[in-house]
Amino acid sequence: MAQKYSYWPLAIFMAIVIVSAGGAGAYLYYHSKLSPTKPLLSVELGDNVTVNYIGYFGSGPQSGAIFDTSLWSVANNSNLKKSLEFTNRGSEAAYTPLGVHVGPTAPSGGYVVHNTTFNTVITGFWKGMLGMTGNVSRSISIPPSLGYGNGQAGCYQSNPLVYTIPTTNRIALSTFHTQYPNATAMTGAQFADPQYGWTDYVLSANASWVVVQYHPTLGQLSSPYGYPEQVTNISTASGGAGTITLTSLLAPSQAGLVLGKLPSSASTVCSANKFIVSSISPATNTQVWNFNAEVMGQTLVFVITVLNIYPGPNHTGGSAGSGGY
Repeated sequence: MAQKYSYWPLAIFMAIVIVSAGGAGAYLYYHSKLSPTKPLLSVELGDNVTVNYIGYFGSGPQSGAIFDTSLWSVANNSNLKKSLEFTNRGSEAAYTPLGVHVGPTAPSGGYVVHNTTFNTVITGFWKGMLGMTGNVSRSISIPPSLGYGNGQAGCYQSNPLVYTIPTTNRIALSTFHTQYPNATAMTGAQFADPQYGWTDYVLSANASWVVVQYHPTLGQLSSPYGYPEQVTNISTASGGAGTITLTSLLAPSQAGLVLGKLPSSASTVCSANKFIVSSISPATNTQVWNFNAEVMGQTLVFVITVLNIYPGPNHTGGSAGSGGY
């Protein structure tokens, strides 16, 4: 005879499980409505915030080039386009998150929170951070008026593309030793010119003065300012005291893309010895050297990632937890 089983205990057990689960779900739903999650801490005026960032040019000939970053992986990546004045700080230890005080002013020396110093930054940077939460990235575009400004008009210098220099240079003995540290101030001495690269001779020398004579060859290439020029004429009139003509080989399409440098013997312009060739016009035989920092007069784009937020004394929203996100 077949054994009979009762299904009633199993049915009762399943009903209890279903009722219990439904009750738990209703409890969680009800209490989630009564106790909503606290909003995340977001950046407000007066906060101190650590961020990682990548700064690009958003306009001009260098558009898309990186001019600064807090990330070693970006700085040390040769496949990423860098700006003319980008400087690799040399080691991973030199790249750390930036401490930003969110606001227009900070005390001398900045604020120090958790052994990190927080200072003011350009207006467009800290204003672009407002409302951001931790571990969130944002791309912000900053016009010159909220960045580094348009630069100083007096830091632009116009120079000819084709110019002449004398074949001889009479200089004081002390200046000679500064300009030619490896040369001997003795008649007949021969050495490579540190600025032009061609051969120089000491034509005459005494206790006070040295006369140096340049000896380039026609067609010789020279880079006295960091970019190529060519010797296109040599005049030896007046017993050798003639002129040398140099012609820049830069094309108009290179405007804004060439970084030049003054020789060590030249005086700085606007406290700078580097410049960007911002204009090239063969028709007017002019080139313009811009001694302003390259970030001036440009729209800048920053990709910012917020790492930690330390609320300021007037912070109003969000949950700070232990004081930092």
